[in-house]
Amino acid sequence: MPLYNRLKEYRARLGVNQQEMGALAGVSRQTISQIERGDYSPSVTLALKLAKICQVSVEDIFSYEEDGSNGE
Repeated sequence: MPLYNRLKEYRARLGVNQQEMGALAGVSRQTISQIERGDYSPSVTLALKLAKICQVSVEDIFSYEEDGSNGE
């Protein structure tokens, strides 16, 4: 998946566990876990919420890289 994230790092800086981060963002612990593993790409709204919670920009947490296979 071309969406990479540093959510685990920023969550650790805040000193909160996945359950607490999920509660702050209004999602489950499982959702936070799946995002951190790269198994789930959050909605734009959730990405913005997470960035606000961490007090950083969305680009600080999430980065997108093209795979280059389609020539774009």
